[in-house]
Amino acid sequence: MHTKKVFLLLNGEPPKAIPNLEEYEIICATDGAYQFLEKNKMKPNFISGDFDSIENIPENIEVIHTPNQDFTDFDKMLKILFDKGFKNVDVFGASGKEQDHFLGNLHTAIQWKNKLKLTFFDNHSRYFLADKSTTISNSAGKTISLVPFPKTKNISTLGLQYPLDKEDLTFGERIGTRNKAITNDIKITFESGELFIFINH
Repeated sequence: MHTKKVFLLLNGEPPKAIPNLEEYEIICATDGAYQFLEKNKMKPNFISGDFDSIENIPENIEVIHTPNQDFTDFDKMLKILFDKGFKNVDVFGASGKEQDHFLGNLHTAIQWKNKLKLTFFDNHSRYFLADKSTTISNSAGKTISLVPFPKTKNISTLGLQYPLDKEDLTFGERIGTRNKAITNDIKITFESGELFIFINH
């Protein structure tokens, strides 16, 4: 069982600031994102994909070729990480560029929710699929959005400017965007469904 985290870079908008890489046990990327790592002198432990986005495959880096077009590069990368025994994955580059990829990546996160702990980071926020009881610290003053996929029932919140008290959110009817944390620790609970929490920097 691996306890340290994985740094995974996808081929969306790259991070403007590189996190502390000492926090991560391994660095990996899909094929199209490798060029960002190379440009920033970040050597990955491996890269993976169908290699339709990269021409020169580096010889000194492990390459896992996954040509199956029935799955996205992100989904195939998560399977590799799961098979290697990793559990905690920080995902960069999942949003930006083509928005259908972003929505597809949220879809993939739901599919893997029972096997991996995924936290997404972009240049504006971090976001993740919530547990039925989720506490978030260091939140005071931050913008918090609750987005159901597609429906989340009986949501209650503590520490938000506009609280929810056993209320439902449904995509296309009512979602909980642009709320504000008024305490350092906020708590969000719900009964059923899928709920993404976005925390803006």
